[in-house]
Amino acid sequence: MAESKRRGEDAVDERLDEGLDGDAPRDDALDERLDKTASKPERASGVDKSTRTPAKTKAGERPGVFARFRNFLREIISELGKVIWPTRKELLTYTTVVVVFVAIMMTIVGVLDFGFAKAVIYVFGSKGK
Repeated sequence: MAESKRRGEDAVDERLDEGLDGDAPRDDALDERLDKTASKPERASGVDKSTRTPAKTKAGERPGVFARFRNFLREIISELGKVIWPTRKELLTYTTVVVVFVAIMMTIVGVLDFGFAKAVIYVFGSKGK
């Protein structure tokens, strides 16, 4: 399966071939390509949000406690609307898997605990004897 994802031996990367053939791109052309890839694309609306300042209620003051709490609740509701909630069948399946896994882990830990306790008593003896 890993073999099928690899590029074939005949695959060609033109950027590597440019350097190998001696036809390496000029430094200014390379800088121009890097500048294009490094710059962020502008938003569709044409507004650069990085220069925007947050809205304030009064000149130079932060919004009040209640306004910030209201905005916090609005953002929570907005994010919960984006969540993909599981169906009832998926929820029951996931719950069953978790409960079975926890039961198995509890059994393993319990058996190991019991075994180590018996080993410690065997090695060090008990106070009753």
